Amino acid sequence: MDLIRAEHIVNDQLIEKKEFIPAGYLYKKITKKPEDLNIDNAVEYIFSAFSCMSAFFQDYTNYWQHNAYCIFNKPSIMQEIAKNEGIDLSSCWLFYYEVYELSFDDSNNTWIPLVLDNNDYLQAPDVVIPAHKILKGFDVVIFSMGYLPPECSPLSCNELAATIKVNKYCLFDTFNEAKAALDNGLFNDAEPGSYRILATYQID
Repeated sequence: MDLIRAEHIVNDQLIEKKEFIPAGYLYKKITKKPEDLNIDNAVEYIFSAFSCMSAFFQDYTNYWQHNAYCIFNKPSIMQEIAKNEGIDLSSCWLFYYEVYELSFDDSNNTWIPLVLDNNDYLQAPDVVIPAHKILKGFDVVIFSMGYLPPECSPLSCNELAATIKVNKYCLFDTFNEAKAALDNGLFNDAEPGSYRILATYQID
């Protein structure tokens, strides 16, 4: 499993170095914050990795072109799927993700090494690193089944952003904020599962 040393500048502050793993890409249909969503009024868009509000470009599981991080090694794979299915990507936003090397086990509140699914149908991780990327924040996402796409993003799906400080994309500004929220039990009332922290980048 390849690791990269990640430094991020957010609000002119250097975030502490942590080990992040290149995870891959997703095209998403981003929505503005629904008026009836009971979360922080500062939120303008829902950039969560899950598709509950901001949908994936397509329900892509059955194509089995996603990698063991449950997203895509490079954008061209999704572009080929879209071409074959007659899907217009012009209204979609392209995101690139890096995943923290540890996942949070909510059954005993411990951090454990990230373990990938060995399903033979999944593509081996071979992520093309983008030349340019814009950090938008950090999402906390549930992955209960290793071969399926990102599941619940409790900040938006469970409206935890009503009581947890987030940025205008409904993400944590910093990795340290995301990790502290898990360590301090702020996700205890969310859906159960194995939590991963995703650094979320927009690709122009």
